[in-house]
Amino acid sequence: MMQLPRFLQRLMPARWKRRSGGDALFSARQGRWGEAQAERYLQAQGLRIVGRRVRQGKDEIDLILEPADPARRPLLVFVEVKTRSTPLYGGGRAAMTRRKRYALIRAVLRYLRRLPPAPFRIDLVEVYGSADAETPPDIIHHKAAVPVPASRLFPRRRLPRHRRFS
Repeated sequence: MMQLPRFLQRLMPARWKRRSGGDALFSARQGRWGEAQAERYLQAQGLRIVGRRVRQGKDEIDLILEPADPARRPLLVFVEVKTRSTPLYGGGRAAMTRRKRYALIRAVLRYLRRLPPAPFRIDLVEVYGSADAETPPDIIHHKAAVPVPASRLFPRRRLPRHRRFS
């Protein structure tokens, strides 16, 4: 890629500037490590993995799980994993902005369209630590952390104009 002159680089918004390759690779490796830690933790809680990094259009669901015990009531658990090296600056829960919540809800509803109706919940798992650290990671599991509005579950169908009644 062509290097821009310094005066043009200063004029560019921060979001246009590319991250260095080392930072992006570290973030991806750290995220995969956090997902593996969350997966191990959730399996110890009695859940079985159904899917990892499931893409639904442009959105992604980190983990999809269900109860490992067949006698338990069927339930799909969709998990968003947020990995941070430290809980400072708000942690993983603060990183779930409204835009990210709605992208996750959109992906979950697209996934559920292919299945018969079943109860589900969307969890958030925060993983604090790093793959290079000697200490085990701190894991915080928020059950049903992302509520799904009823308007998203049961969208109202609008009648065409000529069929509306006053």
